[in-house]
Amino acid sequence: MTDHNDVSGDSPVTTRRGVRSFVLRQGRMTEGQKKAYERSWPKYGLTREQGMIDPRQVFGRDNMLNLEIGFGMGQSLADMAEAAPEQDFIGVEVHLPGVGALLKEIEDRGLENVRIYAIDANDVIDLCLPDAALDRVMVFFPDPWPKKRHHKRRLIQHEFVQRLRHKLRVGGILHLATDWENYAEYMMEIMTESEGFANTQERGQYSPRPDDRPITKFEKRGETLGHGVWDLVFYRTN
Repeated sequence: MTDHNDVSGDSPVTTRRGVRSFVLRQGRMTEGQKKAYERSWPKYGLTREQGMIDPRQVFGRDNMLNLEIGFGMGQSLADMAEAAPEQDFIGVEVHLPGVGALLKEIEDRGLENVRIYAIDANDVIDLCLPDAALDRVMVFFPDPWPKKRHHKRRLIQHEFVQRLRHKLRVGGILHLATDWENYAEYMMEIMTESEGFANTQERGQYSPRPDDRPITKFEKRGETLGHGVWDLVFYRTN
């Protein structure tokens, strides 16, 4: 593994100061995750040090490009990539066990249409992705930070949404999902007020779960307990 592609080196997880939307709880990779990481990070990993990428060079083609922010253990991202081999996917996750788990899924399924950043999504947006490069951005089940005093830590904020907007092509989709009703209401308020976005549903209405968003084990468990899930699907208008 080269130093250039080694996320465990001196390169910080984020270059941004101030309030963060995540708490770095790395934990330990399993032996399988660690081996997959060692084998496959040089091929599938992307770094801040590479600077602004050209997705056509990264994937060797010019196809629909998706970005998932906070892919967790990577199961749903791997499911989407396997179901749509004609599309390309970039995943962002700061927790290395999740990175290792997705790399193992990539190996096991023989996926060639996935690349990974293991840094703060803010740095990916600001330093790594060209404007109008994305067809879809997905943020599924982000940390809800339920206490009111912690709402400033929530990832979905006006400023963040506007930075995402510039990375989407006109007509591109921003798809959010949460199982916290208060966060769903909060995100709906943010998105409804956001310049340059329009709801794919009637104003203030949530979307049915799109067929291409996999149902996670976590989500299934929540449904069994009677928890709701809210999808918000907006598109860039200008």
